Amino acid sequence: MNKVRPGVYINFATSGAPVVLGERGTVALALPLSWGAPSALTVLDAGEDTTAKLGYSLAAPEMLLVREAFKRASRLLLYRLNGGTAAKATSGTLTATAKYAGVRGNALSIVIAASVDKAGQFDVTTMLEGVAVNKQTVANIAGLAATDWIVWSGTGELAATAGAPLTGGADGTVTNQNYTDFLAAIELQDFNTVVYTGTDAVIKGLFAAFVSRMREDEGRKIQTVLENYTTANDEGVISVKNGVKLDNGTVLTAGQTAVWVAAATAAAAANESLTYSRYEGAVDAAPRITNSATIAALQGGEFLFTARGGGVVVEQDINSYHSPTALKGKVFGKNAALRVLDGLANDFKNTFENFYIGKMANNDNGRSLFRKDCVKLMDQYQAIGAIQNFDPGQDISVSQGAEPDTVVVNAAIQPVDSIEKIYMKVQVK
Repeated sequence: MNKVRPGVYINFATSGAPVVLGERGTVALALPLSWGAPSALTVLDAGEDTTAKLGYSLAAPEMLLVREAFKRASRLLLYRLNGGTAAKATSGTLTATAKYAGVRGNALSIVIAASVDKAGQFDVTTMLEGVAVNKQTVANIAGLAATDWIVWSGTGELAATAGAPLTGGADGTVTNQNYTDFLAAIELQDFNTVVYTGTDAVIKGLFAAFVSRMREDEGRKIQTVLENYTTANDEGVISVKNGVKLDNGTVLTAGQTAVWVAAATAAAAANESLTYSRYEGAVDAAPRITNSATIAALQGGEFLFTARGGGVVVEQDINSYHSPTALKGKVFGKNAALRVLDGLANDFKNTFENFYIGKMANNDNGRSLFRKDCVKLMDQYQAIGAIQNFDPGQDISVSQGAEPDTVVVNAAIQPVDSIEKIYMKVQVK
């Protein structure tokens, strides 16, 4: 008990008010992009049109990983890693500059024509790949307002043009510092999983260390999804071994499929396992893995995909923790059980911070009320089948800590795992 900041800090270990379960489904993802604010988070919700924010519709090939994320995620915190050069076009004394740097700006053009409705004025139309995305009718350059696509500059009169294409847009490069900046940007955001799609061991270590610090020091029960990083041996890290082949022929690497894993993990309920969960739109594992290699991978804490029934399923919903100890048993390697523990930790934390911290006296009455809310949470988890055999009279206690402003909660919890193995003995007569 060495924390300085006020808050609730919970450690789970195996043996040796208005209270609601927290929502899930938010993924933090950093990608190099060709449109959007650089070095900044863009919030996207499932079903949202991505065109204005990212420059492309969700169906575009450039949106592949965003599309994979939204197969399961309800919200995406998308960080653009790179900057670049903004495309520009001039027409007379008017300069049109793409709102964001990147090659997507080269798909823009402007058309200026005399207005048929307003004498002496001009219709200024912004086109994206030949489709109008904005139209303004103005008397001169000063009357133009910035849009989701173009920033205008210049003075004087407008001159008609059948089409002035923007050119010179370029994407910038990505450095390791960009990933550090991404982690700093999401530290104070609410999300369930964060994913890195690349293979750089240094960056993978950066993500793993970030999540470990969030879980252990900040009380933020999140997970990161990385490709082939079982050396983490940590329940906060999911290590994806292989990729998948989609029904359109696209082959995704293990790093790319990590986006789907992060989304599926984020969206999974406390009483849900992803074991044998189907990967939407996938027709084969890439590569397929033999039986003996699959067994070895599972024992080593690797999350992998298996071809089954014309599609692809998750072989087992596990994380990279594969070296159990007396204080931290095998259950911590199962993501379904971990979601229960993490969910309870987050819900205890939110209940304490929202209704008790700084508001309730640390006396018998205050601790009794907090205990009742803790029991309510446990009962809700038991009601949905996330935990079992919870006895409110025996399995939870709330007492004063060593300092007058501290409270200690001791709880015994039995997470419910999914049925994954059936051993059947049949007597033949």
